[in-house]
Amino acid sequence: MAMGGPDCLENVEPFLLDVRGGRPTPPELVKEIRERYRATGGKSPAVGITKDVAKQLERRLNESGGGRYRVYVGLRHWHPFIKETYAELLSESPEQVIGLCMAPQQSSLSTGAYQKKVEEARIAQQSTCPISYVGSWHKHPKLIAAIVENIKQGLLKFPADVRATVPVLFTAHSLPERIVAMKDPYPNEVNGTVEAVTALLGNQPTRFAYQSQGRSSEPWLGPTAESELETLHYEGHRHVLVAPIGFISDHVETLFDIDIELKQMAMSKGMQLERMAMLNDSPALVETLLDVLAAHESSLCIQS
Repeated sequence: MAMGGPDCLENVEPFLLDVRGGRPTPPELVKEIRERYRATGGKSPAVGITKDVAKQLERRLNESGGGRYRVYVGLRHWHPFIKETYAELLSESPEQVIGLCMAPQQSSLSTGAYQKKVEEARIAQQSTCPISYVGSWHKHPKLIAAIVENIKQGLLKFPADVRATVPVLFTAHSLPERIVAMKDPYPNEVNGTVEAVTALLGNQPTRFAYQSQGRSSEPWLGPTAESELETLHYEGHRHVLVAPIGFISDHVETLFDIDIELKQMAMSKGMQLERMAMLNDSPALVETLLDVLAAHESSLCIQS
């Protein structure tokens, strides 16, 4: 499961309508978001990437023969919606359904919302098929190793004589500040990913910020990526590598918010800003998910 995104510019507005729970989006905001997608290819690449990951996972899971596994993609805010996918997979008469969110860090507002959509679909379909959900995998060793490798590759974009001192700015998608009072696990899990990666980077300087804060009037988690960039510039840094550890694949938050908007801000200050590659549909991510699913299945066997 993943959040999803518009598959063409015409569908930006209906996508936003679903994201906002049916509340109309102000026309000026629709226009702004549509232009962001136009500047980054005209659609969200995340949907296609997630489907590619699903195909690879299904093939790898069934390599031992027998074809015991089917892997489906269900999206929270666009087609194929979770409710559509759930109805489709029931036609296969599964023995067991496993829900896997394409987000390493857990939150009631993200992964929790995906599970809620599944439960709504189960009720609508009057399904009694057993279902379980994969928990957090924010510190899985293979995930951490893959992020570290992408950071090391990203540092190669800088002059050799400065690489050792280039700050790595970790980012994760911001959420409303009220989750702190809710004792939501998200901030701690994001911090756990950062600490695990930092431990393998040696003496590389690191910072952390939240990015892509929402447009609502309520306060959102900070500091912002923009304020951290300001601080780095004030401290005399002229190079920075952004590592969006709260994301798995490319989408508008990486392709526009970082690659265009934050990069332009850095350039205006005379700074070189680069971004690490996302895991997308890489073998490293597929291997991580295979391990995550194997561990989950083992726990199901122990429970039964």
